[in-house]
Amino acid sequence: MLKLKDLNQNLVKVHYAVRGPIVLRAQELEKLGRKITYCNIGNPQALRQKPITYLRQLLSLLEYPQLLEKKETSRFFPKDIRERARRILAQNPNGLGAYTQSEGMPFVRKAVAEFIEKRDRIKSNADRIILTDGASKGIQLVLMALMKNKKSGFMIPIPQYPLYSATVRLYGAKQIDYYLNEKNDWQLSEKELTLSINSARKREIRPVAIIVINPGNPTGSVFSKDNIKMIINFARKNKLAILADEVYQENIYAKNRPFHSFAKILVKMKIKDVPLFSFHSVSKGFLGECGHRGGYVELRNIPEAIYQQMLKLQSIGLCANTAGQIAVYTMVAPPSKGEESYNLYQKEKNLILSELKGKAEILAKGLDKIKGMTIKVPRGAMYAFVKVNLPTKKNISKMSPAERLKYESKLNFDYCLKLLEETGICVVPGSGFGQMAGTFHFRTTFLPPKEEIKSLVEKLAAFHKRYIQGTQKNVSA
Repeated sequence: MLKLKDLNQNLVKVHYAVRGPIVLRAQELEKLGRKITYCNIGNPQALRQKPITYLRQLLSLLEYPQLLEKKETSRFFPKDIRERARRILAQNPNGLGAYTQSEGMPFVRKAVAEFIEKRDRIKSNADRIILTDGASKGIQLVLMALMKNKKSGFMIPIPQYPLYSATVRLYGAKQIDYYLNEKNDWQLSEKELTLSINSARKREIRPVAIIVINPGNPTGSVFSKDNIKMIINFARKNKLAILADEVYQENIYAKNRPFHSFAKILVKMKIKDVPLFSFHSVSKGFLGECGHRGGYVELRNIPEAIYQQMLKLQSIGLCANTAGQIAVYTMVAPPSKGEESYNLYQKEKNLILSELKGKAEILAKGLDKIKGMTIKVPRGAMYAFVKVNLPTKKNISKMSPAERLKYESKLNFDYCLKLLEETGICVVPGSGFGQMAGTFHFRTTFLPPKEEIKSLVEKLAAFHKRYIQGTQKNVSA
């Protein structure tokens, strides 16, 4: 029989908090008949966000082209969608059941390049775009390619999305933590980046790339233009590639902090010697098509020889799934003004984004009123990273750093587990994303319907009061 010691130990040591033990416990409780509110992961349609009609209609025709030959189809599918389906079938005559080129369908990659050019008013090259199974696969592709050996280090923001720490651990590379500044709206500090990279070099780690998430997950922050310029200059100075996770670029809720892509700022700065890998996905934004696994990576300042190696790595998996590629196509090339589908598309898009903005405000303002909780209204993304004050043992200052980390992580975990078992609310402990010593957080989405968000705030307030009262007398040891 196989035993854990027989497996790849990098796999055994991997932790992925957003689907960790608390979620498993939530699933157990659900089987027992408990009502669970899953706020642990950005999975919009699982929390009753309706799919965009345009995408689903187009996919329906492409998956079953025979519908195009039936007269009654015109009753249910607008003319522009039927025409687009025919054009796609002409460009991809083998249909969605066949492999495509490893880098993806040419017309989709061309549309992605045009989308970037329109968004940023800069040039984009379709031959430097690879379509992937969601942004996650693109990120893993780049991390694998850049990992030269076991001393290769990747600078990862803390708090971070655990995809990064899990993948770096799985591949056997080194994680280099740098802390975001919670007091300064989770922006980056050049001083902190310098301390982080110098510490890594002293440990004989070879830094190869810096990872940035903008808008932020789990923080809900949006980088300022000056912050992005600083990061690019830091990468250039230290000869680092940049991995820009920009999957929440449509999820912007603060007018005074618009989204700026790293590609746009890089080009405006006329910098041509910093490799940039930018990622986008259909899973977030307003589409919420997580299950269709569609995404892309754009490569900039990458020589042809390097691109070919990336393409070879992508080809090992043959290609991204074709339905996901079409989902990307609709994201970057939606219906145009004047087309029959345009008004409904815009109505559905604007409704989803306005509801997300409203729910972000309800959640954050409600939680911030709870004694012992602190959170600002998220500027972007789909999450709130809530700071929570928890009673700790009096002798915590005498613990070693390792002992303190273990104790604080367990305390954070136990808080979230009790929250789940008492209220049915499933969130992720801040320790699963990383946090400053002496601080406690939890990440929650604001994806559930508005009435559930209001109920969630009330339940959290009552639970936190009970928890504090019940634990204060138990931490004197």
